[in-house]
Amino acid sequence: MTAAVVETAMAKVNLALHVTGRREDGYHLLDSLVAFAATGDRVSLRAGPMSLQIDGPFARGLEADSGNLCWRAAELAGASVAISLEKNLPVASGIGGGSADAAAVLRGLERMGHSRPEGIDRLGADIPVCMLSQPARMQGIGEIVTPLSGLPRVSAVLVNPGHEISTPAVFRALTSRDNAPLGAIPSWSDLAALIGWLRQTRNDLEPAARDILPLISQVLAALEQNGAGLARMSGSGATCFGLFESDAQARKAAAALSRHGWWAEATELVPSQRGR
Repeated sequence: MTAAVVETAMAKVNLALHVTGRREDGYHLLDSLVAFAATGDRVSLRAGPMSLQIDGPFARGLEADSGNLCWRAAELAGASVAISLEKNLPVASGIGGGSADAAAVLRGLERMGHSRPEGIDRLGADIPVCMLSQPARMQGIGEIVTPLSGLPRVSAVLVNPGHEISTPAVFRALTSRDNAPLGAIPSWSDLAALIGWLRQTRNDLEPAARDILPLISQVLAALEQNGAGLARMSGSGATCFGLFESDAQARKAAAALSRHGWWAEATELVPSQRGR
């Protein structure tokens, strides 16, 4: 049997997310500092008839058919391939799960000799940045991705309270859609410098998401109570993240937060590749 090509679909974390406008076609313009956590889904590809198998702790409810983003990504690339998806991340949770999975399929297909297809952003706004899976600034509707060189390694905890939240509902609930963009993005020498800069930014989707799902506020408060130097929601929620001074502190916090019945994962944010 041919060896599988394996890719990790790392969790996308919006460290900052500003909504800066809205196009005539209804798409919102964003300006976001994006990082990726070392934890994620696992995608395996083998040459063969087109198929998709899904397992893992968050596989329930996902359809393994042509409507799945993994399948659609392979079709866009003109590939017939057997895909196995191990779903380790919560679904519809603001950390790019489906987009990260589709991007992992496309990266795996490139390793198998397929060309990257045009129009990958049509699969989802997060696909271009998930293809990179490195710290980046994401602008426009997600199609403008600029790699960043200044993000250090950071200990972090991801927390999801077990409730899905509708991205369209969050955007509909926005009270302001023409906010100021991020300023110039510097390099950060350590966690304190990063947190100091992030405190001047925000996630413009967070207030609306909190109104829809007040439990998000409880998650953020719990992260702070357990030592997070900064706690914020990622994307349109409901997953939140906390930044910690050490791996040991992150593990301790994740253990405490999991006692609420929430999914809590101690991880690290992947640092920038030097020279980018």
